[in-house]
Amino acid sequence: MASLDAFIRDVPDFPKKGIIFKDITPLLADTDALKEAVRLLAQPYHDLEVDVVVGVESRGFIFGPAVACALDAGFVPTRKPGKLPAKTISASYELEYGTDALEMHADAITPGQKVVLIDDLIATGGTISAVRQLVEQLGGDILGASFLVELCFLSGRDKLPGVDIHSLIQIQGE
Repeated sequence: MASLDAFIRDVPDFPKKGIIFKDITPLLADTDALKEAVRLLAQPYHDLEVDVVVGVESRGFIFGPAVACALDAGFVPTRKPGKLPAKTISASYELEYGTDALEMHADAITPGQKVVLIDDLIATGGTISAVRQLVEQLGGDILGASFLVELCFLSGRDKLPGVDIHSLIQIQGE
C-alpha cells in the first residue's frame, strides 16, 4: 500500500484564498488506507487501558469511534455550542479572525478516566487545546493525542505541553 500521505489531497484557496486545505476524503474512500490510519492512530495506546476516546467536531468524529473500538474504549464527542442535548461545559479558543468554542457533556468523563484525544489534523493547536481544557475540567487523565496530519510549521503541539503527541503525517512547510 502507498504511504498514507499519498491519500491526502491539497485543495488550494479553501476555505479562503491563501489556505491549502488538506483533504482526507481520498484516504477515507480507500478501504486499506482507512484501516491503516485507524490502526496507526490507535497503536500508541494499545497497552494503556484507555477508557475514553474524545473526538473533535467534525472530522475527529470519523476517526474517533473507530479508534475507540480498536482500543475497547468509549467515545465522547466535542461539539460546537448548542449541538449537544444535555448539560454541557464549554471552552473557548482563538482563531485568526476571532474566537470560537467547543462543548462537551458535563457528565461525559469521570475523574480519573484515561483519555486519548483524536482529530484528523493539528494546525495551530487552538481547537485541541480547548478539548484538553474540557477533559481536564472533568478530571480526565489525558494519555496522549493522535492526529492523521500535523502541520508542523504552525507549531500546534506547543499548545499541548506535557501531552504525548502522535501524528501519522508531518508536513514541515507550505
